[in-house]
Amino acid sequence: MSAASIKPIKLYRSIVSGHAHRAELFLSLLGLPYEAVDIDLRAGQQKSEEFLRLNPFGQVPVIDDAGTIVSDSNAILVYLALKYGGDTWLPRDPVGASNVQRWLSVAAGEIAFGPGLARIGKQFGRPVNMEAAASLAHRLFNLMELHLQERAYLASGHPTIADIAAYSYIARAPEGDVSLDAYPALRAWLQRIEALPRFLPMIELVKPAASANAA
Repeated sequence: MSAASIKPIKLYRSIVSGHAHRAELFLSLLGLPYEAVDIDLRAGQQKSEEFLRLNPFGQVPVIDDAGTIVSDSNAILVYLALKYGGDTWLPRDPVGASNVQRWLSVAAGEIAFGPGLARIGKQFGRPVNMEAAASLAHRLFNLMELHLQERAYLASGHPTIADIAAYSYIARAPEGDVSLDAYPALRAWLQRIEALPRFLPMIELVKPAASANAA
């Protein structure tokens, strides 16, 4: 199915959410037409009755693909990869698929509660144990540094949704006062993602902003 023949996918997002960014980044990389619908998290729009019909958890992102509703950023990546990405972004073989799933779990765990949580605490004024979040981030980055010294991408010899799931909050780790200076292989991996055709950067925050809900 060509991108030109696809009805635009609705993406319910917040531009400050790394979870929403990973969904939007993947839509862009796939060359899929989409319509961004901005949700005002500060005003609590994600908790409105209308939005909760899309996602009862009250979190962005959500996509509406011609009536098929998918919420949760990692679930969206899997859906888009299986429907539109061929065999490249999510391998079908057991070993390849399990390698990707391992990093999707890291994205929902260590990345979310390390660099992601540190960014939330610094930029959005949420009550966060910044020392614990930074410690988790650096422990993860040390592991990833070793991993990426031997390979170009996280789960395969080419980009997969594992890389897309991991990118956004790691790229913006300095916004949570988590430096990337000590991790040259990790920074080189970020640059490889940024060099992909149709790459879409995540907004850079320059000052503390409003609190946000993301998934």
